[in-house]
Amino acid sequence: MRPATALAVLSFILAALVSRPGAQPRAPLAPPTFHHLHLNSINPEAAIDFYTRQFASTAKATFAGQAALRAATNVWVLFNKVATPPATDPQTAFWHFGWHVTDVHKSLELFKQHAITLLPLYTEEAGGTVFASSDTWPGSGGLGLTKEGIAEAKATATQPAGGAGFAYLQGPDDAIVEYQGDMANERFNHIHMFQEQPYCAQLWYQQHLNAAAPAPRGGQPPRTDANCRVDRSPAKTWPALTADGMFRTPSLNSTAFSDVSLYMYMNQSDRPLAATRGHLIDHFGLRVADLDAWISKLREENVAFLEPAYLVGANRAVMIEGPSREAIEIIEIK
Repeated sequence: MRPATALAVLSFILAALVSRPGAQPRAPLAPPTFHHLHLNSINPEAAIDFYTRQFASTAKATFAGQAALRAATNVWVLFNKVATPPATDPQTAFWHFGWHVTDVHKSLELFKQHAITLLPLYTEEAGGTVFASSDTWPGSGGLGLTKEGIAEAKATATQPAGGAGFAYLQGPDDAIVEYQGDMANERFNHIHMFQEQPYCAQLWYQQHLNAAAPAPRGGQPPRTDANCRVDRSPAKTWPALTADGMFRTPSLNSTAFSDVSLYMYMNQSDRPLAATRGHLIDHFGLRVADLDAWISKLREENVAFLEPAYLVGANRAVMIEGPSREAIEIIEIK
């Protein structure tokens, strides 16, 4: 062997030994699947009854010895009973959660019959509200219209599209619950989140929890650690749950675990997002088959652990912290 070739081979071997001394390269772990949303509630039994009444695909069940809500596609909503109403302020990374429904307007009428509090969507800063987004001017690619877009819609007499759209109701403990349709089946389908930097958060979920990367929107560059930080657009958009609108740029289509999506918007405030523990939405849980392998991976990657291994019923779990202080439970279910 020529000296230069031998040196190159030796350098490669030494580099491999230094990078992982005494260890075989680890095969990539399969992405976790979504297991549960965990809420704090002053009355879990009443909350469960509320959701089973409004969403026919759900049922009361038991998980780890506690009353729980079981949704379609093996997704759970779990509850901690608390003595005082759980905090909804200051804002955390968790905004709201929601279901797909088969007909948003039929669902809206059903909720009216049940005397459920519906949350209006403001159609512009000057006022005007609807209960379903499809009953106002059609939004742009970012789901909403700026003041300029609204002015153009008025000038051109643009009409609402009708049909499918998104809408909100007020759930137990002042939860904001989104329902959207018209979908093939009713199911729990998403958590809507705020992030300090949505693109960086997306990369965090890809790098540490092996989430699949959604396709970038047209014209946007692939995001890396070098370019994931993006300034929030100053232009607010409508429809929105507040009269002064909301910032929708930048935002992400979704980061998904199995069939539950995490939709991410930029932090709406100039204050940092608060930690989620103890708030209405306390954390969400991801299901894995080998907790020890995940603990090893996450510790090597310097992910913050909020709690070391503990038991949830007969299942082992750990609690980690996401990029905007969201608590994430990793639970082993074989």
